[in-house]
Amino acid sequence: MDDPSRLYHPGNRALQDAFDGRRVADALERHRRHEEFWPDDISLIEASPFFFIASGAEGQMDVSFKGGAPGFVRVTGPASLEWEELDGNSMYLTLGNLALNPGCALLFMRFDGASLRLRIRGQARVEGKQVRVTATDIFPNCPRYIPNLATGEASAYLDPALAPAWKSRDYIKDILPDRDPHR
Repeated sequence: MDDPSRLYHPGNRALQDAFDGRRVADALERHRRHEEFWPDDISLIEASPFFFIASGAEGQMDVSFKGGAPGFVRVTGPASLEWEELDGNSMYLTLGNLALNPGCALLFMRFDGASLRLRIRGQARVEGKQVRVTATDIFPNCPRYIPNLATGEASAYLDPALAPAWKSRDYIKDILPDRDPHR
């Protein structure tokens, strides 16, 4: 039987099965993955002074920090966003990768230990220094273990007894892996 997942490939599935996580992974995909930006997504993106982008071509993977004034990334449609590449170190690792392979992944987050963190997978189009991304998968990033850089506090979830709120959602709590301490 073909796997209907748009989010997971056989490598992900093998590990989900090995660690009894497929039920949770499927529920998260069903309830949290979306193809158009939600209002909270747009607010985070357009207020962000930075994001991270992963790209790769010809077997060379890269992740880059992209920064600018809040609003430098604009949501331009239900599943599209854009930004202008700012002067950097003249290596053009991201733009060069995207020119050969438009697949990319973006991560927007605040390091305050509490706010939404957002992953975006998509296809990029580069025109000069203008980058436009059409999202194919939009989903929240796991909130655990993100420190609060403003205060220097480590994540409260380093304490294994503390369960993240998402584990108590009605579509998750009864399907946690058998060995999960919060089951």
